[in-house]
Amino acid sequence: QTADHPDPGNPDPSTPADRETLEQRLWETLKSCYDPEIPVNIVDLGLIYDLRVEPAHEGSYRVAVKMTLTAPGCGMGGVIAGDAQHKLMALPEVAEAVVEVVWDPPWHQSMITPEGRRALGLE
Repeated sequence: QTADHPDPGNPDPSTPADRETLEQRLWETLKSCYDPEIPVNIVDLGLIYDLRVEPAHEGSYRVAVKMTLTAPGCGMGGVIAGDAQHKLMALPEVAEAVVEVVWDPPWHQSMITPEGRRALGLE
C-alpha cells in the first residue's frame, strides 16, 4: 500500500479504518462541549449516558447520543445538546447526529469522572 495505491479495504485514507476509531473521535468531540455554568466538559461530568454508531450510507455513519443535565430545570439543555450535535455533524464521516436529553437515571455527582472531579476540586 502506497499513496498511489491505497489499501483496498480502506480506499479513502481520511475515513477511519473501523468503528472503534470513529467512536474514540466522537468521544473526544463530545469532550469539547461544556455546560456554560460548569468548567468541565459534558463527558467528564458524566452527562453522556449512551453513544451509538450505525452505518448510514457508504463511508458515513449515524450517531445517536443520550445525555442528561445536572438538573432538570437547567435552561441550557437545548444549547448544550445543540452544541454537541453541531460538533458531531462537523466530523466528515457523520451523516446524521441526534442528541436526545433524557432524565432517567437522574444525574448524580458520583457520575463525574476522576478528571472531572479534579477539575472541580472535589478530590
